[in-house]
Amino acid sequence: MFEKYLNIIIDSFTGYYNYLIGEIFSPSWHNYFWALIIVSLFFYALELIKPWRKDQPVLRKDFGLDAFYMFFNFFIFSLIGFNAVSNVFVNLFNDFLALFGISNWVAISVANMPGLVQLLILFLLRDFIQWNIHRFLHRSSFLWEFHKVHHSVKQMGFAAHLRYHWMENVVYRFLEYIPLGMIGFGILDFYAVHIFALAIGHFNHSNFKLPLGPLKYIFNNPQMHIWHHAKVLPGKYGVNFGISLSIWDYLFKTNYIPFEGTNIELGFEKDESFPGSFVTQGIYPWRKSSLKPVTDDK
Repeated sequence: MFEKYLNIIIDSFTGYYNYLIGEIFSPSWHNYFWALIIVSLFFYALELIKPWRKDQPVLRKDFGLDAFYMFFNFFIFSLIGFNAVSNVFVNLFNDFLALFGISNWVAISVANMPGLVQLLILFLLRDFIQWNIHRFLHRSSFLWEFHKVHHSVKQMGFAAHLRYHWMENVVYRFLEYIPLGMIGFGILDFYAVHIFALAIGHFNHSNFKLPLGPLKYIFNNPQMHIWHHAKVLPGKYGVNFGISLSIWDYLFKTNYIPFEGTNIELGFEKDESFPGSFVTQGIYPWRKSSLKPVTDDK
């Protein structure tokens, strides 16, 4: 049994390394690496051509840090070990179910539905799960310390979308796994859903204004999401938790747009003492009490 899981770990490292090298040097139509670059350049161009906050610098504060977070959270973290740990967890979970004679734990099968319908169901279900997880990150005092990394952004731009602590990868994937796994999607490649969600996330955080009309009640957008990052908010746990869709906030009354927040202050209480480098932000939740205020490391 030990040898089985050791082989899973080894195969995961080598497999993901070969996958990433292939993504970079042998791109195909479903290439995440170059898709991230293309989508990022597209929204950066929009910010340059038609910025919402015209006085915000072209290279805004922490732009380089956010760009590093994008590639770390999308690729490097999995290469370091998250992919291997995930594969071990999946096999452990399946072996556990096998003890009870369960070999197929799909509760709802959508395999016979048209492909586009399957993708739509996946998109809606995944986004609703992520909306609830996002609320949980704000309500759990333990998880909020990790989520502070994302809320430490002081000038908003598309790259801020993927500035988040690596622990959030663990939380989201763990809490998504069972509910999504219990639905038997018949499509192996969910590339379209991932890229669509990536583009909306970049859009939500971008320094760009696009009048959406009634669509603002369905899709998240910069003018709504800026209030999620506001330093001063009503209530204790925040507002506007939408990831790709805003409809969940309107349905569950967590929406809040008192006025156009073009130049509102972003952050959280006492964020002036929050560390400013990737390494110090990574270890902050475990040793925050011993960190001295940081004033000049950004």
